[in-house]
Amino acid sequence: MTFTPGEIALEYALKKYGSAALSPVGSTSGGGWIPVIREPYTGAWQENKELAVKDVLGFYAVYACVTLIAGDMGKMPIKLVEEGADGIWRKVNDGSPYWKVLKKPNRFQIRSKFVQQWLISKLTRGNAYALKVRDQRGIVAELYILDPGRVTPLVSESGDVFYQLKRDDLSGVGDDVTVPAREIIHDTMIPLYHPLMGVSPIYACGMSAGHGLKIQTSAAQFFEKGARPGGVLTAPGAIGDDTAKRIKDHWDANYSGVNAGKVAVLGDGLKFEAMSATAIDSQLIEQLKLTAEQVCSAFHVPAYKVGVGPTPTYANAQVLNQIYYSDCLQALIEDAEASLDHGLELPSRYGTEFDLEYLLMMDSETQMKVATEGMKAGLMKPDEGRRRLNLEPVEGGDTPYLQQQNYSLAALARRDALADPFGRSSAASGPAESATDQTDKALHALWRRAPETLTHV
Repeated sequence: MTFTPGEIALEYALKKYGSAALSPVGSTSGGGWIPVIREPYTGAWQENKELAVKDVLGFYAVYACVTLIAGDMGKMPIKLVEEGADGIWRKVNDGSPYWKVLKKPNRFQIRSKFVQQWLISKLTRGNAYALKVRDQRGIVAELYILDPGRVTPLVSESGDVFYQLKRDDLSGVGDDVTVPAREIIHDTMIPLYHPLMGVSPIYACGMSAGHGLKIQTSAAQFFEKGARPGGVLTAPGAIGDDTAKRIKDHWDANYSGVNAGKVAVLGDGLKFEAMSATAIDSQLIEQLKLTAEQVCSAFHVPAYKVGVGPTPTYANAQVLNQIYYSDCLQALIEDAEASLDHGLELPSRYGTEFDLEYLLMMDSETQMKVATEGMKAGLMKPDEGRRRLNLEPVEGGDTPYLQQQNYSLAALARRDALADPFGRSSAASGPAESATDQTDKALHALWRRAPETLTHV
């Protein structure tokens, strides 16, 4: 049996508090969203002008930042891990009942698309809501990302949190229903005004994106006119309104739009003078780049990642990816992992983990170097290094190796304190030994007498 949202509504909450006592989170944003920028420029509210999020997403820098972050998050598998007694987190096998929902979150989405939708909702609306569906054991078996515009957080007089859900057939919400907080995973962006109301980066860069859209629209109109600016027709003397209108209509019909560039024959002293600023005059390219850089700044995305400017040459790809991870993705990854850990109600010492190896992939040369250095230092087993290169394990590869060549200074001092530290007295009784062999023999003899005083690697 699977519990539906209606069956987890907890009618006792309404009976206990009453519908009037469950107040929505106070905001004008619609359930924690900010779907419109109320004042895209100073004084816009007086002109009843708003900038909708759907319009802002049409600006290339906003679209690029949102899809880049969501895509990078989606390509990382989510591992179910368990902390051992030694403090090491190890991947749990596929037999765990908590693994299924991480591999296939719901009936119509694969894991990568589910994570992408989660991040797109969070980045564009400031909030991501995932509805839990449990199996007969009470374990979360499915997760559905909800439309933030159809979710309203409610707070009771005692401080308990509930969520009011509007009808959503795709997610299985058949009727309007109120569910307790434990049936919703709520991941917020930075909650600037209220703990239950995340604020999208678009709140900070909406004006820049609107400015960029205006520039692109203006440029499109400019080139529709054959890249020729508008202007005025002047006459040496006074002309009536009827004559002026007739001349304007004739000019618009024959020498503008698709007819721009045709030869105009003017009489009676008429003269055309351009009056609109050109793309060069208004520094269109520089202005458009500035707006894109401001958008990238709000999303914490390095500008070169979305094609705004050249790729830096002061560091290699691994360093640049690490900067992108630490500045932009790390906080989002940690939030998602913590939300899943709490929301899936995992047992103690269990957790979820995004596999960063799929994000911070190294080139083949660097992969080989990392594996080689790790095995040389005894930190990595040969089979672990081979696994990084997608190679099968080999016999004897399941243990770390280390050369015996380094001794502590204390051990060497005790060797030198021996009457015959290099074993010269025995040189005549056998074949000549190298200095290295003599040193090893002396240290071995010392170790046999007092092993606790000698440290070797």
